[in-house]
Amino acid sequence: MQETTSAVDDDLLELLDEPEPVEGEHRPQERPWRILIVDDDGDVHKATELAMQGLTVEGQPLVFLHASSAAQARQLLASEEDLAVVLLDVVMETEDAGLQLVRHIREELELNAVRIVLRTGQPGYAPEIETVQAYDINDYKTKSELTRTRLYTVLTAAVRSYRQICALEANRRGLEMIVESSASLSRMRGLSRFAEGVVTQLCALLGMLPEGLVCAQVGGETGDEVRIVAAAGQYSGLIDRPLAQVKIPNVRHRLERCLQEERNLYDDGTCLYFGMGEGRAMAALVDVGRELDELDQQLLRAFCSNIAVGFENVVLYSQLLDQAYNDPLLRLPNRNRFVELLDKNLKDPAGVTLALIDIDDFADINDAFGHHFGDQVLQAVVRRLNEVLGQNTAMARVGADTFGVLGEHAKVCPETVQEVFAEPFIVAGERLQLSATTGLVRLGESKAVGSELLLDAQIALKRAKQQQRGSSQYFSAAMGSDARERFKLLKGLRTGFEESQLFVVYQPQVELETSRVIGAEALLRWRTTDGRFIPPDQFIPLAEQSGLIIPIGEFVVRTACQQLAKMRALGHDTFRMAVNISMAQFRHPGFLDTLARALKDAGVEGQHMELEITESMAMEDADLVLRVLADIKQLGFSVAIDDFGTGFSSLSQLRQLQVDRLKIDRAFVQEAQTSTAGSTIAQMVINLGRGLGLTVIAEGIETEEQRQYLIGLDCHEGQGWLFARPMPADELETWMQR
Repeated sequence: MQETTSAVDDDLLELLDEPEPVEGEHRPQERPWRILIVDDDGDVHKATELAMQGLTVEGQPLVFLHASSAAQARQLLASEEDLAVVLLDVVMETEDAGLQLVRHIREELELNAVRIVLRTGQPGYAPEIETVQAYDINDYKTKSELTRTRLYTVLTAAVRSYRQICALEANRRGLEMIVESSASLSRMRGLSRFAEGVVTQLCALLGMLPEGLVCAQVGGETGDEVRIVAAAGQYSGLIDRPLAQVKIPNVRHRLERCLQEERNLYDDGTCLYFGMGEGRAMAALVDVGRELDELDQQLLRAFCSNIAVGFENVVLYSQLLDQAYNDPLLRLPNRNRFVELLDKNLKDPAGVTLALIDIDDFADINDAFGHHFGDQVLQAVVRRLNEVLGQNTAMARVGADTFGVLGEHAKVCPETVQEVFAEPFIVAGERLQLSATTGLVRLGESKAVGSELLLDAQIALKRAKQQQRGSSQYFSAAMGSDARERFKLLKGLRTGFEESQLFVVYQPQVELETSRVIGAEALLRWRTTDGRFIPPDQFIPLAEQSGLIIPIGEFVVRTACQQLAKMRALGHDTFRMAVNISMAQFRHPGFLDTLARALKDAGVEGQHMELEITESMAMEDADLVLRVLADIKQLGFSVAIDDFGTGFSSLSQLRQLQVDRLKIDRAFVQEAQTSTAGSTIAQMVINLGRGLGLTVIAEGIETEEQRQYLIGLDCHEGQGWLFARPMPADELETWMQR
């Protein structure tokens, strides 16, 4: 919820950059509009009030009242009067506190004039359609969609509606009918239904049967074209026809004139204008059969003003609905609609295959030619997919460059995908040879539904990418089990880190000839609540892939620095602490600051700390590693290359890195006495280290024979079970005293 609220706050602040209202619009002698904000998030209160600062609605300023719970709002409502709008959150002290407050306002307090705008950051607790149908609210917005401009628009619409209702309460005998009309129409979604509702309510207001009324819209998806969107009685056959094609001159001319002049017309029949701005408007023609008096015209003006707000909401709702379920660029269903199709419409999955088709290296196309060209490429791919797959195959855009396809086995298969991308694409005069990697799921072989099916296809897609670019892979149960176990492990790792299940142990490092302790390597361990130890080679890669390694890595560095300070305080002045570092930490922009803060907070110097990086990491991005290592050296750290001999180092790059130690991988230590290859690699690493003036340390030493053999090769240092196993901090301190 906090992320959503922050996004709303950021959007709201943009409104402050908009032009200030002109002086003539501000009338300080007028009573301000009173807005009640009911939300348990204090940031929402502050952001809303800040965004509306200095702005006026209908020439009057806004004054905000605040309640942080539904209970507090009930107390405030009992004493406050003349509230124009309530901006109401759903989930507060209970999951439906906001909805119950709506009932309290409408049914117990009988406040029908106040406008209630439901704002929620958790729409799952109050689904929009059901909520709008079940509760007497005037607008429904998720906090993520309420940009600053939209918030001002919503408030303006709500205040205008409130003002119009209040004016009618005081001056017009048609108040109840207009309010009922507004409430009824506000629950209608979709332009056609709304327009039909206007027909019914307007005729009821004028005391006539729904006969002889035509509505026309301008703007929207059809551009400037005017179409008949609702009709009744003798004109019912005109629905959905362009106004220009209406062959009844009197009807066509009156509607055209009403839209052109943007006002209600009462001569030669009644034609009402509903204006929205931005090129959108609606006109309604009704054959009243009598001349309307001034009171009727006033009622109709009030009706039009009130309904215009509802009309705008309907148009905006239609646009939001379209954006929620359709991709605007490719005019395809999006992921949400595709999941619905998978979840609800597949009653017989036999013979049906789902595929995720991911265009290879699409980001490179955007980088090289620009996003506009990339959009054209996507459009070309969609056309080719339609040509090859045919109309009986459902297709959606489920990612930036990923398409979901659903159809018969024979159509949705690796061979068909290869056919789609076999020939080059011609885009804006450029000839492009594209390829795509595909993950497929046979629905008849899966028990998953909806988004779970997409997950299975994503798992297959990832496996295909690991194998070969442009390949295809069908999902299997074993594949899914492995992926879900990894996800379960990652979820457990997040929880374990938060609950302090991760801890650091220390394995001493010694001089091989004298067995003098020179330091220790800090190693991360994970013990679950049931006492099980998870091997580091299982959870460390997951932490690196998920980004969790950044906070975990900082925890290890800080813990190691604090333990180093304690060792020095115990009199071990030359003690050195080594810590492993991942590439993800190296790439993080705050890594150097993390190291500097850890040293400062622990009160130790970098000269007594050593960072270990793997050989493959050192070669992966040489420029980055060189640059960061230079900064690390400035902090005083020494640097070791771990697992040396397992990668493919360049000697020139190795010299440029200015490392202090080479660390022989345990595998070569184990093989040194049993195989010629292992002995040769160990000898080469030691000779290389000595030739470059580096200290060489061997890990995984388990026997005295291995120690003596390494001494014979002139290896400097070592660590392993022969000397000590990794141990907690308190055991390390006791061991050092012995």
